[in-house]
Parts: sequence; structure tokens; C-alpha cells
Amino acid sequence: MNRNSPHGRGLNKAVGLPGNCSPGSRPGRQRRRCLVLLAVLFPLLIQAAQPRYNVLLLVADDLRPDLGGYGNRMVQSPHLDRLAAQGLRFDRAYCQEALCNPSRASFLTGLRPETLKVFDLATHFRDQRPDVVTLPQLFKQNGYVSLSIGKIFHVTNGNHDDPESWSEPPWHGPRASARPVGSTPTAAAKPKSKKKKNITPDRSHTLPFDNPDCDDDDLLDGQIATQAIAVLNQIKNQPFFLGVGFHKPHLPFVAPRKYWELYDPKQLQLASNPFLPKDAPAFASNEAAELRRYKDLPATGPIAEETARQLIHAYYACISYTDAQIGRVLHELERLGLHSKTIVIFLGDHGYHLGEQGTWTKRTNWEVATRVPLIIAAPGQKARNTGTEALVELVDLYPTLTELCGLTPPADLEGRSVRPLLEHPDATWKTAAFSIYPKTVPAMGRVVGRAMRTPQYRLVEWTATASGSKTYELYDEMADPAESVNLASQPAYRGRLHQLIQQLRAGGQHARPKP
Repeated sequence: MNRNSPHGRGLNKAVGLPGNCSPGSRPGRQRRRCLVLLAVLFPLLIQAAQPRYNVLLLVADDLRPDLGGYGNRMVQSPHLDRLAAQGLRFDRAYCQEALCNPSRASFLTGLRPETLKVFDLATHFRDQRPDVVTLPQLFKQNGYVSLSIGKIFHVTNGNHDDPESWSEPPWHGPRASARPVGSTPTAAAKPKSKKKKNITPDRSHTLPFDNPDCDDDDLLDGQIATQAIAVLNQIKNQPFFLGVGFHKPHLPFVAPRKYWELYDPKQLQLASNPFLPKDAPAFASNEAAELRRYKDLPATGPIAEETARQLIHAYYACISYTDAQIGRVLHELERLGLHSKTIVIFLGDHGYHLGEQGTWTKRTNWEVATRVPLIIAAPGQKARNTGTEALVELVDLYPTLTELCGLTPPADLEGRSVRPLLEHPDATWKTAAFSIYPKTVPAMGRVVGRAMRTPQYRLVEWTATASGSKTYELYDEMADPAESVNLASQPAYRGRLHQLIQQLRAGGQHARPKP
């Protein structure tokens, strides 16, 4: 560009350079100063001219890594398997608490549950940290349109969404959100930030599964996909952060009949370890209360084999149903030509028991409840159609996305960007991943379980807050991946137990990879 032209003079003015910063200006100190400024500013101008990456965050509720791409050849999940082939599959990704609200609050703020003081379903994270900047909020502050479709934050059990995070009021469903995208929110749209009573719906007259002969859009997740597609068409010409959260495979396990028909119940495998781990404390398990409150489920004791098989069948059908809805959204992203400039992330908010360790649902510190599916497909990444065994945590999501999009994150984030793994999936990484689950135990009071997963071991330290007494679980994940035997009391593992306890107490900051 000729800097003596009108465009060149305009550029000088735009960046605040003196008018004589041009090749034709007189030599000397002023010219050298101008050249230095130009050398610094031109890369920034070029970077600013480049299109910014969009973000499509896809979240499934209560989904363990039971996908074809994760090795479960029984489950039919072709769309998520295709996404995994386009990106990097994280084989050792862990949530920070195996419960919806604490997990989502954690990865959407980049802070661990113990930092947020959010451990249950009813507590809103702003009750504890009112000034925290969430992940979608940061994108909104940087000129992105930030939108939520379906379940991103946990909004049931007396909780509510976070208006500060979104450019428009979130769309939770046709009944919950009548306001169209593009309308102006009113002051009444912002709920009062106060802790509400945990509200649990009565399910005693409802079966935990069903297979209605209906279309996908007759159920909520189909409607969420349809709304997401409509929104993509509205925001396709501007940078966006779009969170799309699906409700399945959360209970009740309801999916259109055609997805049930994908599976032969006779070929479904029941859990190989339907019992409490040997020498593990009974309170390490859960009561499976979320499942047992449904019709025809026993209040205590084992679930009948026939019922267990029906539950697994229904859970898999829900996975396939949600996979199909995700496929619809991804297809529209490609049809609109947005795929090449959009970072796509898929994750489950925590794992899920399907009879393992003799229990169901989540709310434990064991591997099956804390391990989650995580797939990242970003434009230009080198690692594609492969997996990594690096230990990563959902709290790493926030710094990863800000680095990929060139944004400055808050200084207090507790995760670490996994961007290097997108280039070198075999890179040396974290030495451990951490989870927590507190609960109330009869005769003990409040007990806090802190878990740590290393490449070989899982350690859980349970602390009774009243007495300070501690109980330990230790599992060798290589020799016993089903976590069937607690090794903590065995003399042969005394030294290893001590070493792992010290590592657990050092915390996540000491487990980070070295720069």
C-alpha cells in the first residue's frame, strides 16, 4: 500500500502515527521511531483483520464415555464418532464433582468446587463468588454474541441461570423461554441471586424409562437441536459462543422408539462388578436415590437383572437419540460454511454408574462417575482422528478456549490450557486429576471425599469434618480397572499410599505440566 495515498494516510491516522511516517519522510530519529511503531503495530493489525474463531460448546447430561469412538462397539453414536475423527479424543478426562450443578459451575468458571463452595444442586455460584467472570461472559465481553440453548448451567432443583453470561436470555425449552433471539431482555429477566430450597420432583408414579413412537422433535432434545439450528442461521455472520446442552441420557431414560430398536437387549452386558469394592467403606457408594424414587424400583438392595437390562437398554437409546440431535447441529454448521472457523467441543458433565460397584447414577468418587467424554475439534489442529491418555480435567476447558481464541483469561483460573495436546497428544502432561464429593453419613456427620487419579492409581481420602478422622481408598487402575479391591489397608501398599496422600494434599497446582 502506498502510504502517501488517501488509504495510507488514513492508516497512519487510525493507528495514531505521525503524518510523516512514510517512506518519503525525511531521515532521522522521527522516521526510525515511526518504523519501530509500524513494526510493532502491523502484526497486530493483521491479527485483528483475521476472522475470530467461533465456539460451539455441546454438552450432554449424565453421559459416561460409552460411545463407539471410545471403544464401546455396542453403542451407536455415529455423529460423535465422526466428530472424534475430526478432532482429538481425550481418553482420561475427569469432572471435578460427579453432580450436575457443581461440575457445570466449575468448568464454566474455571474454578474448582472447593474454591466456588458449590457442592450441591441448589447453590448458585454467584452466591459465593458474585464477581466471577464465566467462560461465556468473557466471550461476550470481547465482542462475541454469547447464547445458551438447552441445559448449559444447572437450572432445576431450585437453581437458576446466569444472565450475566449471555447476550440474550437463555432458551431452555418452548415453555420455559418464549422470548425470541434478538429481543431485548428486561430487568425482570434477571432472577434474584439467593439460595433456594432444593426442589425434587415426585417420580413415584412414573417409570424410569419409556420408548414413545414419536418424532425427534416431539421430545425436548429434538426441540433443542431445532432451536440451535435456527440460532446458527441468525448468528452466522458474527463471532459467536454458542452453548447447546442436551438433557439426555439423564433420567428418565425416554427416547423415540426407533432408537430403542437399534439395540438387542439380549446382547447388552450387565456390569461385571455389581458389588461394593472389597474393603471399601460402605459410605463411599451412593444410595442411587435419583433412580429409586421412580415407579417399580426397590427402595434399597440390588436392582433385578431384568430391570437392570432395561435401564441399560434405555440409557443407550438415549445416547443414540442425543447423538442424532448433535449430528443435526453439526450438519447445519457445515452447511453454513462455519465448520472451518468454529471450535467444536463436546463433553459430558460427569460419568454415570450402570450397576458398577453395586450402584447407579452418579455421586461417587470412583472412576465410572468422574471420568467423562471430551472431544475437541479446532481449525488447524494437528492431532486428529486419535486419542490422548493425558490426564485432563474439565476445569481446563476455560483456559483452553481463551488461548485458542486469543482472549485474555482471568488470572485466577485453576485449570491449564490443553492446546499443546492438540498438536502433540503424547506430550508429558499433568501428573494427576482431582475430584471431590462431600456427603452426610449417619453417625459421622459431614464427610468430604477428595479423589485423585494418577496414570496408575486412584486415591480417595474421606475426612469426617467433625472429628477429623480419615478413611482411604486406593485402587490400581492398571491391575484392577474395575476398582474391585480397595488396597489402602494392605501392607504392601503402605509406602505408595503415603506418597499418594502427600501428592493429593499438594493439590492441582503441583500436578500441572511444567512449561
